[in-house]
Amino acid sequence: MKKTSLLLLTVFLISGIALISCNVAQEEKTETSDFETWAETPPMGWNSYDCFGATVSEAEVKANADMVKAHLKDYGWEYVVIDYCWYYPNVGALNNPPQTDDFQPSLPMDPYGRLQPAVDRFPASAGGQGFRELSDYVHSLGLKFGIHVMRGIPREAVAKKMPVKGTTYTADQIADTTSICNWLNLMYGIDMDKPGAQEYYNSILEIYAEWGVDFIKVDDISSPYSEKEIAAVRKAIDNTGRPIVLSLSPGNYVPIEMAGHLQENANMWRISNDFWDNWESLVRQFELIHKWEGNGAPGRWPDADMIPIGMLNIRGPHDGLPRRSNFTDVEKYTLMSLWCICRSPLMYGGDLSRMRPIELKLLTNREVLDVNKNSSGNRQLFRHGEHVAWIAEVSGSGDRYLALFNLGEDAETPVHVSLSELGFDEKVAIRDLWKKSDLGEFEQDFSPLVHSHGSKLYKLSPR
Repeated sequence: MKKTSLLLLTVFLISGIALISCNVAQEEKTETSDFETWAETPPMGWNSYDCFGATVSEAEVKANADMVKAHLKDYGWEYVVIDYCWYYPNVGALNNPPQTDDFQPSLPMDPYGRLQPAVDRFPASAGGQGFRELSDYVHSLGLKFGIHVMRGIPREAVAKKMPVKGTTYTADQIADTTSICNWLNLMYGIDMDKPGAQEYYNSILEIYAEWGVDFIKVDDISSPYSEKEIAAVRKAIDNTGRPIVLSLSPGNYVPIEMAGHLQENANMWRISNDFWDNWESLVRQFELIHKWEGNGAPGRWPDADMIPIGMLNIRGPHDGLPRRSNFTDVEKYTLMSLWCICRSPLMYGGDLSRMRPIELKLLTNREVLDVNKNSSGNRQLFRHGEHVAWIAEVSGSGDRYLALFNLGEDAETPVHVSLSELGFDEKVAIRDLWKKSDLGEFEQDFSPLVHSHGSKLYKLSPR
């Protein structure tokens, strides 16, 4: 009898230790996210903001998804992202559409204060279906589906004291009513020190996962830098068990002092305010991109913002009429060369259903896109007045990528590079990646002519 009791006690103790070990392992697994593997190269896709602002419809999303599938998917473009205010009904052509003090128009929400798509623009969402049908459509094309969300909780949910799912708390008990976005008045921030706060973020990510969302762009979160809410979103994504790429959009400039925290929590983060189609904005991006160099790595990418090329502003986001991009063709190549050599995410902003040959050519050059996907050690080599050079290693070889830029107004000037200072002691074969042509072999120096506002992108191979 004693031997039997001792045996049972031993089995019980061993089982208990095993259970404790299993729980510890599970906790460690939850705490150690593998989110960096979800974006090993900079994400590439289409976003509705630059062409439709807050007004995009289900039909327009599908039309652009069809174009990604038909023309871009084979080159690595894969995300289809609905930008802001997809829950705002009867939006017309408003920019940053507001609510009145008595919450008109009322935003569609479920019983837990979680925003739902506006049925007038997304009819497949009727009956509480959310974006499930639209997500399924995008997935059927072999693509991935994304949405934009604002930081925090709807002010209307707070006023109505709607419950936080899975808790005894209500929206008014977790909201920070002093924290309101200064350009869109629909949301309050969340006080992450309040009980129920993390559970609200868990609940909205839970429903996004149910919809099949693969990418979320969270806005108004890093200027001022909302450290606790960023960490809350990271935790909420991990709790879903679904690989959802996290993109942070600042609403303004994101502080580089928080680079470490960003790398620990996000897959990509905007380094500037909205970038638009004018030369002055593009010149400013050179400085910001240089400032952030060295902070990117597989799964964690500083984001130079969307690519405002093609048909823009169809119903916003700017006042005025629809237009094609103000960038000249030369400037478009400069933009793409810079975004690729610095390994920024590539999110096209024009209406793909109205894409022209020049835009297709810019988006489907495999040799140029390889710079974005497969380079390393990307850095500014020099800035001499209006001449800028960037360099990067070609992974797995002794080759290098070289991008040269002329930011000046002179029609065409030589940009000089010392090949010996780059470590090439003998002849170097140089290939023009945009033209897909070999230029021959060079020694010691290389001084190609670069057009005003223009760029050149090369691959250098030692002989």
